[in-house]
Amino acid sequence: MSAESANPAVNMDAIVSLAKRRGFIFQSSEIYGGLNGFFDYGPLGSELKKNIRDCWWNDMVRRRDDVVGVETSIIMHPKVWEASGHVAGFTDPLVDCKVSKQRYRADQLFFAAVVVDGKTVGYVSALESEKTTEDLQAAAETFKRKKAIQGTLAPVAPRDFTEAKPEEWALIPSPATGEPGSLTEPRAFNMMFETHVGPMRDSASVAYLRPETAQGMFVDFKNVVDTGRVKLPFGIAQIGKSFRNEITPRNFIFRSREFEQMEMEYFIHPDADWFKCHEDWLAWCKAWLISIGLPESHLSLYEHKKEKLAFYSRRTVDIMFNYPFGVQELWGIAARSDYDLKQHQQFSGVPQTWFDEATKQKVVPHVIEPAVGVDRILLAVLCAGYAEEDVKDEKGNVEKRTVLRLSPRVAPVKVAVLPLLKNKEALVGRAKALYQKLQRRYAVFYDDGGAIGRRYRRQDEIGTPWCVTIDFDTIEKPGDTFTLRERDSMQQRRLNEAELFALLEEKVY
Repeated sequence: MSAESANPAVNMDAIVSLAKRRGFIFQSSEIYGGLNGFFDYGPLGSELKKNIRDCWWNDMVRRRDDVVGVETSIIMHPKVWEASGHVAGFTDPLVDCKVSKQRYRADQLFFAAVVVDGKTVGYVSALESEKTTEDLQAAAETFKRKKAIQGTLAPVAPRDFTEAKPEEWALIPSPATGEPGSLTEPRAFNMMFETHVGPMRDSASVAYLRPETAQGMFVDFKNVVDTGRVKLPFGIAQIGKSFRNEITPRNFIFRSREFEQMEMEYFIHPDADWFKCHEDWLAWCKAWLISIGLPESHLSLYEHKKEKLAFYSRRTVDIMFNYPFGVQELWGIAARSDYDLKQHQQFSGVPQTWFDEATKQKVVPHVIEPAVGVDRILLAVLCAGYAEEDVKDEKGNVEKRTVLRLSPRVAPVKVAVLPLLKNKEALVGRAKALYQKLQRRYAVFYDDGGAIGRRYRRQDEIGTPWCVTIDFDTIEKPGDTFTLRERDSMQQRRLNEAELFALLEEKVY
């Protein structure tokens, strides 16, 4: 991904630092050195992740009459993955460096010819990043200088290793050694995690951790039709963990080996206007992302070229997000035809059909599939909300404020309750009473440690939309009002308990 595609306003190192410092995300098994591609979610991260899931489930399932939910097993019968094509075809191209023993995904390993005065004099390589083109250009200039080659260097034309011709393989240097001749040709690598079910460990006990949640919904199609009182068009939705043995996990939680998906399979009649249905779901998904706080300016659409589509796909459009490391896929919306149901019908011998009352015929429905990763949305939310700005403290001194401008719908803490002083019993008592009442419905935080300005800053950094301060006016003046401080503007106003609950009811749900 080129630097022009990256979001320069946010530094990825700052996001990773904040995630660790404030308890959003930790490296899994960190005390043992960590395990690449696996992450743990801390107190704030688990709340944020749950809120994203809940928002999606409420909007996708509970607030629609045409979508129902399921929860299917992570380990399924191995024939499921034969029928879906994952056993034979769920592969990424793998390249090894024979000297360093490093492994790379071929489509993430970029190279370019070094062209001087129209003649190729060598090759340079670099791993995909937000600066791939710049890195390759710098490497080409270094190559030309070291080889003392005279002439005009042409701008590099990056290609990934899958695009290399067989005669170029031995000429492309390894990113690990900088020397040509050590990279193997690309070969297929199946990304499914293999396991065994039962007491015996043999070929008959082989099973797989699911690489996607979608197949569980296809396999349960007949059960849902028979029990769910559904009619076409209708959807089956699911949230759950998936596992892919990524060759090179990267960009923090963006590409990991264990992740969580939110997928929905929307079944339509074969004669329905599938293109309009696909467009409708594309618009719905984009609007939903905006509703949880992602700015429209950071979103774009990428339509897969027809020659790049899977043979069974009619159309796939990705909603892209401008991450700090480049514009990358966030949400894929695919028109999958009737491929999956027909495959499971063939492999299982069980009809996967719908009885059409109008024609008195059985049909196999087609499918529109919006599929998104919870972790990718969470990372997008953090990147979109993160900001650093100069503000003045109570004494007029300029200080830097770090703030997460999270939507109230997904913010891990909705309200912080702060007594102005912790040694005044009347203030503390009223603050705790409000805190306990809010706790019944919302995720709230009680903080009485330190100056009030410092407490505001702590809440700003974890994305809390509102702080409520119980001050002397609360207990000394009529009306039982308190100070509400808004995170983004830092403006303050007086309101009472009923007004606070009305505000939360409007903004949080």
